[in-house]
Amino acid sequence: MARKAGNFYVPAEPKLAFVIRIRGINGVSPKVRKVLQLLRLRQIFNGTFVKLNKATINMLRLVEPYIAWGYPNLKSVRQLIYKRGYLKIKKQRIPMTDKSLIEKPLGGLKKKTTHFVEGGDAGNREDQINRLIRRMN
Repeated sequence: MARKAGNFYVPAEPKLAFVIRIRGINGVSPKVRKVLQLLRLRQIFNGTFVKLNKATINMLRLVEPYIAWGYPNLKSVRQLIYKRGYLKIKKQRIPMTDKSLIEKPLGGLKKKTTHFVEGGDAGNREDQINRLIRRMN
C-alpha cells in the first residue's frame, strides 16, 4: 500500500521467533529465572517458538545473555516439527515420524558468554538462527 502511494516501503517485521537456551542460570536474578520459565526454557538447549509482540520482545531482551533467538524460515520449522514434534493421541505422546534414533550432535557453540554481533552465540541472530537449528537438529 505504501509502495503504491509513492511512500517508502518498509518490510513487515517477523511475527514468529525461535528461542534456544544456551546457558545455565547459576547466580541469576529471580526475574531472569522467571522469564526463562515463562518461555518454557527450563533446560539448556531447549527451544521454543515464540509469538513476537511487545511483551515477548521485552522478555527476550531481559534474558538475551542466556538465549539465542532469531526468525526461522519455513524449511527449518518443518524440519524441527517432523524430527522433534510429538502428537497426543488417546493420552499417549506419539512421535510424528518413526525416526527413533537421535543422531549425534553436529556442532557446538563458539562462545556463549558474548553477544552474536561480537562473535559469540547469545542474543538475536535474526535469519542466522536457521544455521544453528540445522546444527543442533
